[in-house]
Amino acid sequence: MIVVTAPTGRIGRQVLDALLDGGERVRVIARDPAKIAPEARERVEIVQGSHSDPRVLSEAFEGADSVLWLVPPDPRADDVEEHYLGFTRPACEALRQRGVRRVVGVSSLGRGYGKRAGQLSAAFAMDELIESTGVGYRALAMPFFMENLLHRADALRTEGVLSVLAAPDRALPLVATRDIAAEAARLLADGSWSGQETVPLIGPDSLTPAGMAQVLSEVLDRPVRFERPDGEEYRAALTRYGMHDAWAQGLLDMAAAQEDGIYDPEWRALKTPAPTGFRQWCREVLIPAVGATGA
Repeated sequence: MIVVTAPTGRIGRQVLDALLDGGERVRVIARDPAKIAPEARERVEIVQGSHSDPRVLSEAFEGADSVLWLVPPDPRADDVEEHYLGFTRPACEALRQRGVRRVVGVSSLGRGYGKRAGQLSAAFAMDELIESTGVGYRALAMPFFMENLLHRADALRTEGVLSVLAAPDRALPLVATRDIAAEAARLLADGSWSGQETVPLIGPDSLTPAGMAQVLSEVLDRPVRFERPDGEEYRAALTRYGMHDAWAQGLLDMAAAQEDGIYDPEWRALKTPAPTGFRQWCREVLIPAVGATGA
């Protein structure tokens, strides 16, 4: 039995589909099962509730061989690390209690960075807590998600602007969530591994944000320019829309760590990139979101 947390999120949904396509037995934890696609909902066991709830976790992990562990973001959280650990502490207790053998976690590149990195530091603390249980663990270590650009689809469509809190001339490693989900599903279905390792997942491109804007211009068949937002203005805009200042500060700290090269050691050492390139992703995922046609 494989347990999938956050099955209605962008990564969890794709993992669930891949596991079901492979004929695996799957149990999900979902606050609102109605948000699961009907064709998937009919084929899974459902434990309703939050995967921060010890009772829910104990029920869901009973008889489980492996677990996909993913902490959902909460922009209203007043402590980023405690948000991650608040979910993960009861999970670790349930892992021990139920004898789960393997966990696949969604984490980040840069665990050896050693400096403050916002949400990335919280993910590393999550990894350490899970590893302390002794369970077999694979930390899927990612850089910047291509899907982060979907939040900027309106600006791309109406203004031709790519706005990312990143240096315009520093290459930013990227990954598509489809590749994260494919690797997660493969590991969850494989009962042969043990031990604890980090699994870097980085796409094949080496693009600066300005280079990304150039690709977007070509794919969308319209001019797209890169603009870096001012950090304090960015924070103010986020908090105006209800984000807690602590979460906004975490995003600024994460961006600063990215500019400081937090991803670079693992990126340089990477031997086999994830398959999806940025241009392919733009054509297959971004164009439908933007409502455009392009080359």
